[in-house]
Amino acid sequence: MTELLTDAHFWVGVAFVLFLALMVSVGVHKLVWNALGESGRKVQAHLDEAAQLRAEAQTLLEGIKVERAAAEREAAAMLANAAEEAKRLQAEAQVKLAEQITRRGQMAERRIAQAEAQAEADVRGAAADLATQMAEQVLTRRLVGAKSDPLIDKAIGQLAGKLQ
Repeated sequence: MTELLTDAHFWVGVAFVLFLALMVSVGVHKLVWNALGESGRKVQAHLDEAAQLRAEAQTLLEGIKVERAAAEREAAAMLANAAEEAKRLQAEAQVKLAEQITRRGQMAERRIAQAEAQAEADVRGAAADLATQMAEQVLTRRLVGAKSDPLIDKAIGQLAGKLQ
């Protein structure tokens, strides 16, 4: 046993047991336990707050996804409407162009018809003038040698003006 009392390890072990007994009697273990509990509560509060923030972020993300989907649908609808409007405007432009071409063609046909009528009237007038001149010449040749009545001569002179 003397050997045990002279051994340094033995005295370190005894000192350690006494130290632990002293700590337990003073209540250090309660302070440590309370400190660990408080730290655990703080960590739990942080974890709860992080979970709440994550849930809020998830809710915001879902809201943004819904808004994005709505915006994409609206954009697609706007593109479709724009395409339909472009097709409608193109069809209207084609109809207006066809109407304009038809109107211009009709105007050209009317002008041509007027020009033809004017030309025909001019030709008839020229033909009437020529026929009157020819008739006057023929009658003048026939009556050159013969004496005639002044009334007949006057009527022949007026005949050229009436035929025009």
